[in-house]
Amino acid sequence: MSYDEWERSVPETLKADTLWAKRIYRMALYLADSAWDDVDRLNANRRSWAVANQLHRALGSVVANIAEGYSRGGGKDRARILEIALGSAREARVWYYLGRRVLGDEYVLGRMALITEIIRLALSMIPLERQRVRIRRRPCPQVVAARDER
Repeated sequence: MSYDEWERSVPETLKADTLWAKRIYRMALYLADSAWDDVDRLNANRRSWAVANQLHRALGSVVANIAEGYSRGGGKDRARILEIALGSAREARVWYYLGRRVLGDEYVLGRMALITEIIRLALSMIPLERQRVRIRRRPCPQVVAARDER
């Protein structure tokens, strides 16, 4: 499925989230979602079961960590979580390479190019996040008042 077809199929609940505006998130979600077919193809060959399992876990980790990182206030904490996503993206790229005998060289090169773009985006975002001052959210007055009443 092409990216455009996939994007049209994504539920509005996900698109309404401010996270959807982040290109890295959309790319990682597309890759993890569309990789199900790749994992099925790898699982069809007994010798590539381990590759399928590791690929599935790595791609899920990329998008999950991006989502978690953008749920933080920013700064060093977000940078640290993006670094985890970066490591998982690099790992997924290796697993795709190792699965090339089942998936095909040309196909894997396309997937690796998409992962490399995710890596490039993460590498450009991490230093910016490290420099950013973390946003400290103050609880709303009603929460403070309710807490004080206890």
